[in-house]
Order: sequence, then structure tokens, then C-alpha cells
Amino acid sequence: ATLSLSVSQTSGCMLVSGLVRGLFPHNNHVVRSTSLYNRPFVEQFEETPLLVAVLTYVGYGILTIFGYLRDFLRNWGVENCHVARERDEQKDFVPLYQDFENFYTRNLYMRIRDNWNRPICSVPGAKMDLVERTSKDYNWTFEHTGKVVKDVINMGSYNYLGFAENTGRCADNATGSTHKYGVGVGSTRSEMGNLDIHEELEQLVARFLGVESSMAFGMGFATNSMNIPALAGKGCLILSDELNHASLALGARLSGATIRVFKHNNMVSLEKLLRDAIVHGQPRTHRPWKKMLILVEGIYSMEGSIVRLPEVIALKKHYKAYLYLDEAHSIGALGPRGGGVVDYFGLDPKDVDIMMGTFTKSFGAAGGYIGGKRELIDYLRSHSHSSIYATAMSPPVSQQIITSMKIIMGEDNTTLGAERLKQLSENTTYFRRKLREMGFIIYGNNDSPVVPMMLYMPAKIGAFGREMLKRNIGTVVVGFPATPIIESRARFCVSAAHTRDMLDTVSHRSETRTHTCTRHA
Repeated sequence: ATLSLSVSQTSGCMLVSGLVRGLFPHNNHVVRSTSLYNRPFVEQFEETPLLVAVLTYVGYGILTIFGYLRDFLRNWGVENCHVARERDEQKDFVPLYQDFENFYTRNLYMRIRDNWNRPICSVPGAKMDLVERTSKDYNWTFEHTGKVVKDVINMGSYNYLGFAENTGRCADNATGSTHKYGVGVGSTRSEMGNLDIHEELEQLVARFLGVESSMAFGMGFATNSMNIPALAGKGCLILSDELNHASLALGARLSGATIRVFKHNNMVSLEKLLRDAIVHGQPRTHRPWKKMLILVEGIYSMEGSIVRLPEVIALKKHYKAYLYLDEAHSIGALGPRGGGVVDYFGLDPKDVDIMMGTFTKSFGAAGGYIGGKRELIDYLRSHSHSSIYATAMSPPVSQQIITSMKIIMGEDNTTLGAERLKQLSENTTYFRRKLREMGFIIYGNNDSPVVPMMLYMPAKIGAFGREMLKRNIGTVVVGFPATPIIESRARFCVSAAHTRDMLDTVSHRSETRTHTCTRHA
């Protein structure tokens, strides 16, 4: 059965004629607000069919059995083992390598390893060139053939607005910035690495987000993992969506705060955790929590779903919690102005306490940012490890962000930004509708440029990626442990740079390749 979640019926939430009459049925007095949603909100997820689930488990079971058989042969020297393992003279020491992780790597991952880490020798735009490679030892090592696979349609890069390019205004300005500042800074921002271009970037980001101040970092992953520990610690409670990115999970763990996980995008689950936290307080002492911090993403990159931000904000206001919003995939890709999920829902940026995002997707650059009140940013400048110890952002990268952001905002005196935003929205709607009409099972929100297409069975993961590349289409295939074991998938990322002909080619060849993969499986 397909589970369609819309604004009129959301997991545990009842909206009547646009009026929230008791946001949650078991607590009708919690929130009363008008028009939480200003637009239709539809997401579709289909449960894995029972037969497919059983066959998937059987497939993994067969792979596991053969894996143990091959390990037995390796122990007796019948088969060579190329993976890192303990030396014989260190058998009695504490294990350096975890056995199950190594088992999975050498017996399952190695069979389809050729689908990842493919070397690209061009700009990763709408089309790209790949270096051809081959393996003579079943994917343990690779050799380049010297040939280049030309004009591969790129459906894997997060190039949402098409700014990954080596020509045009962005490239020209980045080149000019390199001539002026050089490539590297060689120092942290707090010492000798604070350039005027960095301050210009942060002022621009704050204006783009509609917040008082912002701060830029050289690495998107570290923006989460190194700043969350500065915002929460012992005696604090972090409420995290179960499908949050690894950088959010790592940051929460490093903080030392207590972590509780709520079901994905499920407001009933989140509210229950908030209520329990207030009623029971900290373990053993039952003292009130020093701080409650909710961690969510704008677009979830494996599911293609969009956070129910209006409901999250309503809950965080009622229960006096703080909200940390990761807009890595949504900034620039959602909203009429490209302002992310806050712009998409028409909300006030001031209702989000910590606005985080990255420059690696829609802006075609690198790094991340945090925006919010001026007091918050001033605090992070002196307490964030990413600020104090990390080298400042490269000047040409900063310039790439500034130029692309001004284009999106229309401050370049052109309509190019608005055109790209419109094109991305149209491409997303068209590609999702096309795949559904062809009978594919597609996850996520109708407006999300991240389009997961379900494959389920482990044999299809490698076969689909290889068959698509044979037809000059580069895509990302994902399986366990990045997804649930019975929900392997191919993930398409739609870009404003894609043409209708490209999307038609991908959808048509996806259909023929899926049939081929089924025969191979």
C-alpha cells in the first residue's frame, strides 16, 4: 500500500479547513494556529512488498553464506585475502579491525565496489567525462585503460542550480579572486586568515537568509560535527530525527549531551519525547534539562522528504526548545527565492534558532555556514573548533559562493537566478511524474530534487549502476548500511542544467535497465 502524507492528513496531525484544532489528537489544547501550511504538502512512501522483502533477505542470506565459505577458504590459503586483517603474531592483542565490518567489506561491498569512486576528468555538470577503468581481481584493485567515457549524463551530483561549471561569471570571478588572493590562506580566521572577502561572504549570507549574522566554514561536514558540541553539552537533551545525516549524529555524540531519537518526520513521536523530557527531567536527578535542542534537516538526502517545519516550529515554541535546521540540500533548491525550506513554507527565519547549510550543493562550491542571532554567531566565533583551529576558506571558493548567491538573489541585475530556480522546479516535477507514470516506486516529496528510486534486491544495486553507465548515464546506487537492508535504491539528483531530452533519456533507459537488472538478478 502506498502511504501518501498530505497537509490534510499527516501522521497524527489533523488539520480542519486550514485551522489546527488541536495539533495532536491526544492533546487538543497544545497548539492553536491558523494555516500552518501555505501550500500543498504531499509525500509518498510505499512499503516494501512482502515477496520482495523475503527475496531480498534471501539474497543477503545467500551472500552471507558464500561469504563465510570464502572466509573458510581464505583461512586455509585456498583463496587470497586482500583486505586488512590482524597479523598472526598479534592474534592475542586487542583487535584492531572489527570482524563484521571487514566481513561485509570483503564479501559484499567488494562485489559492487566498481559502482563508486569513479574518477571524473571534467566539470561535474549536466554531463561529465569519466576515466574508464577495469579490474582483474574482482574489484580489489583497478587499472585505468587510458580511455575516457565522454558525455555521461550526470544524475548523481548535487548540482541543483547548475553552478558547477568552468565558464561564465562564477568561473571568471573565481579566477580573478585567485589572481588577487592566491588559492590558500595558510592561517585560521582568528589569526592571519581573515580576509575582506570572508566578511563580505558572511554579510551576504546573513542577508540571503534574513538573519542578523552568519559565519562561514571551510567544510560542510565539520560545520555540523564541530559546532553542535559548542551549542550543547552535559545536562542538555538533543532530539534528533532518526534519518539525520552522519555529521549531525557525530556532532550530537561529541557534545556529551543526552540523545533521543524520534521517528522520521513524525511529529507525534517528537512531541512525546518533548513531553517526557519536561515531565521526567534528567535521569536519576530529575532536574530540568539545561537545554533541549531539536535537530532536523531541510531535505533528507536518502529519502527525498522535506521536513514538516511548520509543525516542528509550533512544537519547539510550545515546549520552549531550540531548533537546529540543516539546510544542506534545501538551501538554493527550495522556495520561490531559493531560500530553502524556510522560504518554501513562507516562514519567519527568526523562528529557527540555528540555521545551518552548505555551499557544496546549490552554489557549486565548498564549505558551510551557520546563521542566526548576532549573539549566537559571536559565541561560535570564540567557542567553535571549526572556527578556532581550521584553516580559513579558500578565496576562490568564497568568490564562487558570493557570485552564485548574488545571481540567485538577482543582485547581478539579471534574471538568471530566477530562471534557474524555475527550471529546477519544473525539472523536478517533470522527472518525478515521468518515473511514476512508468511504474517506478519513487520516495519523497513532490518538490524535492532528490529522487530515490527503489531497487530493493542486493543484486540490482551493482547491476543497475553498471547498466546505466553502459548507456552513458552516471547515477548513485545505495544499499545497506546507508539504507535499511530491504530498501536499496538508486538516487537521482535533478539539476536546473538538465534538459528535457536528458531527463527523457534517463527515464527511458532506467526502464530498460531495470528490466535487464531483473533478468540478471
